Amino acid sequence: MKIFNTFILNALGALSQKKLDIDVTERFIVEIPNQCPKRERGRQEVEYTIKQMAGLAGVSARTLRWYDEIGLLKPAGVSPAGYRFYGQKEVVRLQQVLFYRRAGFPLGDIKRLLDEPGYDAEREMGRHIERLYDEKRKMERLISNAEKTLMSMKGEGTMQNEDRFEGFKRERLNENEKNFGEEIRREYGEATVQASNQKWMNMSEEAYESMQATERELKEVLRQAVEDGDENDVLARKAVQLHRQWLEYTWPQYTAEAHIGLAEMYKADKRFSDYYDGFAIGAAAFLCRAIKEFAE
Repeated sequence: MKIFNTFILNALGALSQKKLDIDVTERFIVEIPNQCPKRERGRQEVEYTIKQMAGLAGVSARTLRWYDEIGLLKPAGVSPAGYRFYGQKEVVRLQQVLFYRRAGFPLGDIKRLLDEPGYDAEREMGRHIERLYDEKRKMERLISNAEKTLMSMKGEGTMQNEDRFEGFKRERLNENEKNFGEEIRREYGEATVQASNQKWMNMSEEAYESMQATERELKEVLRQAVEDGDENDVLARKAVQLHRQWLEYTWPQYTAEAHIGLAEMYKADKRFSDYYDGFAIGAAAFLCRAIKEFAE
C-alpha cells in the first residue's frame, strides 16, 4: 500500500553533484539573436565557442567539458587547434539537459532519455511544463501558509495548530497521488485511498510527532537486528509491531493480510528497499521476512 508510506518518498532523489555547477535553467534562453557570434568556417548556422556557450547557458566551460566527456552533450565539431564549437542543435539539447537537471534527474538518466530513438522533445517539454506548474502550486500553498502564520504573529488573525501543518501535509499527499495514485486506486479502490488521505490530513500535531518517533524507533530496531545477524526473533517481532503502529497512523483499517501484501511490494519496488537499506544493508529483507512471519 504505497500511498501509506508518506515519508519513504523523501529518501528518493539524492543526486551526485560531482564536477557540476549549480543549474541555472531559469535563465537559459533558446532563442538566438541574429547578431550572435559566429565562427568563420563557411557554415551557415550560428556557432558558439565553449566560452560563449557557457556564457549563454550560465554554466562553466568545465561543466560543458564534463558533459562532452560523458557523452551527454557533444560539440558540433572541434577545430584543428582543438577548440570545441556548438551549433543550434547543441543549444537546444543543453537546454533540455538543464531542464531535466532542474527536475532532479541524474545525468545518466538524462542521457538515456535524450538518446532514445523515440524521444519526443515536444511531448517532454509539455511534461516539464506540468512539473513546473506542480512546483508553482506547492509554492503558492507554502506562501499562503506563511502569510497566515505572519498575520497570527502580528495579532491580525488566529491560526489553529492543525492549520500550521496543512500546507506540508497537502504537499506530501499530492506527491503520493502523483507517484502512486492510479496504481493504488486500481489495487485497493477509491474508498480506501480517500479514507487514508482524510486520516492523514486530519492528523494532529501530537499524532504527527508520535508517528515520527515511531519511525525513528523502527530504524534503530532494524539497525540492531542487522548487526545481530538477522536471526533475532525478539527484534523481528518488535520491528513488525513498530511498523504496524507506524502504518496505523494513516491506514483506515489494519489487517495482517494487507501488511504482508505491503511487504511483497517492498520487495518488488527498489525505491522502498533502498529506503530501508539506508538504515543498514539488509534491513529491507529482514523487515519483509519478519512481517511475513509475525504480522497478526
